[in-house]
Amino acid sequence: MTTATCDISVRFHEPPADMAALFTTFYRVEFHCPDGRVRDALQPEWGGLRFFDGQLPESRIGGGKWLRDADFTAMGPSSQPISFTLGSCSMWGVGFLPLGWATFMQQPASVLADRICDGRSNDAFQHFQPLADELSFDAQSEQQDVALIEGFFREMQVNAPDPDHRIRAIHQMLLDPELPTVASMADRCGMNQRTMERLCRKYFGFPPKLLLRRQRFMRSLTKFMLDPSLGWIGALDSLYFDQSHFVRDCHTFLGMAPSEYAAMDHPILTAFMRERMKAHGSAVQTLDKPA
Repeated sequence: MTTATCDISVRFHEPPADMAALFTTFYRVEFHCPDGRVRDALQPEWGGLRFFDGQLPESRIGGGKWLRDADFTAMGPSSQPISFTLGSCSMWGVGFLPLGWATFMQQPASVLADRICDGRSNDAFQHFQPLADELSFDAQSEQQDVALIEGFFREMQVNAPDPDHRIRAIHQMLLDPELPTVASMADRCGMNQRTMERLCRKYFGFPPKLLLRRQRFMRSLTKFMLDPSLGWIGALDSLYFDQSHFVRDCHTFLGMAPSEYAAMDHPILTAFMRERMKAHGSAVQTLDKPA
């Protein structure tokens, strides 16, 4: 049975200042679903890790295969919705910014883009398995779990190469409210377009043109989700030519029309975004600034 009844308790933990450029947040979520499993869909985001205790989720990206029976799910950057169902459980999440991907992952982001997998069985994520084994999920041990996460990545960082400084420059350009063209973005980052294309695919998961489209779309979608009274017209980013332009992007990034998305229940996503905005100052990962 799928139901929209779910009580959510979420707490966001900022990474240490010296590691802030690597992560979005660490977050602990408790889901209480008294009537059965709940269904929702996350928007496109950066790559990351999620660890579960309790009723395990079923999840997929876009129209991909459903992942089931995994207490450690891992994914690359996404450009499609992440659909899931879950019951009562606890979860720890770790979000990687592009600099974090460059630091902790050996695989190019493009290889794992729009893919979700069992972190215990996928070679690209198996080096995080010790963290999955050590988290306690005990409500009384939340701060110890935070310290465990920080210590795990700090130890891993010691042996990691320094990431390419151009990653930060590209990320900053993606957050420019005027959203430069690919050509001007490359120029302002001090590189040619071919080099920027290669770096974007390797560390961000997608070519720069798609990343720019995703940023524009996510700014509009986030504005609508936080205040539906605006309607789609009121939420549209100023860089959209017209509503049909936005509708095309909605089909690209959510796989449906705006009206279909607005008609869906979002029992988890809406609450999560509002709490994230209050605690972190940014409602979604793709709008997080590189520290």
